[in-house]
Amino acid sequence: METKDPMSELLSSLEQMIVLTREGMPTALAQNDIMAMPESQRIREITGLQIDEFAQVLGVSVSSVKSWEAKRTKPSRSTQKLMQLSKSNPYLSRDLLN
Repeated sequence: METKDPMSELLSSLEQMIVLTREGMPTALAQNDIMAMPESQRIREITGLQIDEFAQVLGVSVSSVKSWEAKRTKPSRSTQKLMQLSKSNPYLSRDLLN
C-alpha cells in the first residue's frame, strides 16, 4: 500500500481547482486549462506572485520567466527545485520577497 503525503495531495487538488488572480480572488478554471499551463506559470499563480516578483524570488530575469511560460525554454534543475518548494509552501515565496 502506497502512502501519500496528505499536504501534497491537498496542494495538488487545490492547484487543479483554483488559480489566484492578480487581485487575490479565486477564479475557477477548467482542469484542462490548468493542465495546459506550463508548470512555472501554475506555480507562479498558486503563489499569487506577479512575473517580476516570481523572477526576483527565483533569482532570474523576468524574460526567463516569460520564456518558460511561453514554453520556449525550460528552467534549470535548481530553479525547478526552488519552484517545487514554492509550490509546497506558497507563503514561502511571499516571505522571500521581504
